[in-house]
Amino acid sequence: MRIAVTVFLTDETITPTRLARELEQRGFAGLYLPEHTHIPVERTSPYPAGGELPPEYGRTLDPFVALGQAAAVTERLGLGTGITLVAQHDPIDLAKQIATLDHLSGGRFTLGLGFGWNVEEAADHGVQWRTRRELVRDRMGLMRALWSDEPTAYEGEFGSVRASFAHPKPVQKPRGPVIGPRTLIGGTAGPKLFAHICEYADGWLPIGGRGLSETLPRLRAAWADAGRDPQGLQVVPYAVHPSPGKLAHYADLGIEEVVVQLPPAGEAEVLRALDGYGAFLG
Repeated sequence: MRIAVTVFLTDETITPTRLARELEQRGFAGLYLPEHTHIPVERTSPYPAGGELPPEYGRTLDPFVALGQAAAVTERLGLGTGITLVAQHDPIDLAKQIATLDHLSGGRFTLGLGFGWNVEEAADHGVQWRTRRELVRDRMGLMRALWSDEPTAYEGEFGSVRASFAHPKPVQKPRGPVIGPRTLIGGTAGPKLFAHICEYADGWLPIGGRGLSETLPRLRAAWADAGRDPQGLQVVPYAVHPSPGKLAHYADLGIEEVVVQLPPAGEAEVLRALDGYGAFLG
């Protein structure tokens, strides 16, 4: 099983270059970074994990800049977002960022995307909360048009783009309905989420990785009903606090990659955590 990591990198933590070098040298599979542009002080949105919102949420580095640094100092390490808040981006700009990072890294990028939880943050980006899922779906369609081999126009509910020359292209070739880098969607299990995954993604990033014995069969059934290749579905439990039993359970479910959580801390603490997780590397 491949073991990747996720961490809130901030202006107070270990640097992206130092962490990336350590991960590659130690044999970890990848580095996934979260995204928050800002955290409004006046906020009514509850923190999904409960309690007070940790301070690192308001100090998070831009994931694409940080992953670009990580790509420059590594050769094999996977690079991903967990997750990109697609609704908060101009899709033409985002398509260029993603394709550039994927090109420069030799196809190592995974686009983990989601719909967000912070209503106030999204509102500052002009996002209407009730239609954010449809907005993300629409923006993914626009980006797929820009990533297509031939100039392709797109006319959607929320945006459009003329048939355009847009290079570089993501490295991975189209598979089924998916065009672009490896694409995984984060979120809570349910029919709406699974419909999005089956329509335009390679799989699911279940946060915490709980309850997969019950939810994974439902996703696999939806995937089959959508006519997708059963062998193509990828499920990557995300922000996991691992144990031997938990990883064995995932393996029994056919899961091949797990993303474990690192502390948002300085170099010494992060390296100690990596020392501990080293026991799970094959």
